[in-house]
Amino acid sequence: MNVFVAGGSGTIGVPLVRALRAAGHQVTALTRSAQKKTELSASGVSVAVADALDRDALIAAVRETRPTHVIHQLTALPKDAPRRASDLVATNRLRVDGTRNLLDAAIAAGAARFIVGSFAPFSPRGPANTETEDEAAAAVRSMETQVLDATRRGVIEGVILRYGLFYGLETPSTLAMIEMIRKRRLPVVRGDTGQLPVIHIEDAVSATVRALDQARAGALYDIVDDRAVSMTEIVEAIAEFTGSAPPLKVPAWLPRLVAPYMSRVTSIRLPLSNQVAKAELGWRPKYPTMRDGLAEMFQHAA
Repeated sequence: MNVFVAGGSGTIGVPLVRALRAAGHQVTALTRSAQKKTELSASGVSVAVADALDRDALIAAVRETRPTHVIHQLTALPKDAPRRASDLVATNRLRVDGTRNLLDAAIAAGAARFIVGSFAPFSPRGPANTETEDEAAAAVRSMETQVLDATRRGVIEGVILRYGLFYGLETPSTLAMIEMIRKRRLPVVRGDTGQLPVIHIEDAVSATVRALDQARAGALYDIVDDRAVSMTEIVEAIAEFTGSAPPLKVPAWLPRLVAPYMSRVTSIRLPLSNQVAKAELGWRPKYPTMRDGLAEMFQHAA
């Protein structure tokens, strides 16, 4: 297959491009950074440089490669994960306008399939609590709706992959969390009842590769671990594996006061099932639970 990866220099884009190459696919990675072009070219893939918000430039870049499949992984998030709702504004625009441009480009280039990396916590089933977070959820809905509408019109086969929160040694947010936990700067909430959908970055990549030819047109898949976890479980497990002191425990009102966005995200109760993805994609997570993934991660890092 000839695969065009928009967002090829991002958190999932880099390992995804590597996996696609290993599977024998022809790959073009899109980036808007000349510096990232040099890094991606060194990995042996073709590179297109364009801004996804520049419709004409993007259509020209995609047409030139004539892809059979286009994968949408466009985001503009801080390296160590968003910490406030305003950190999502640029990504919101990519999910609305960038999706429209990339979808038009894929259709103009004659691509058969368009795969979107969506975000489970901001999907229609996820909570939104403030005006800015409503904007983020609306952006995700727009992204998914645009692709599903194009599928219904018969102009391209769209597939939606709703990823849980990424973790892994190639995930900057995980590395930032480990550093904070080692310094005992990441407290947990007493009585934490959150249920966060999570997924190891390697498992998100493997599901995406399988979706190239295994997914149903118009399908939506939850790409998550077998079990949701609370933030307390995550922090305590990392502290255990790194030999760090146990995290401090604080009352729920404190993080709501000093870090309201992070408090809302980490208190989400959204247990999702990966059964449809398993049945239809023939996919199984290498790390069924976060504890499995963390154990392997720290063993590998030792």
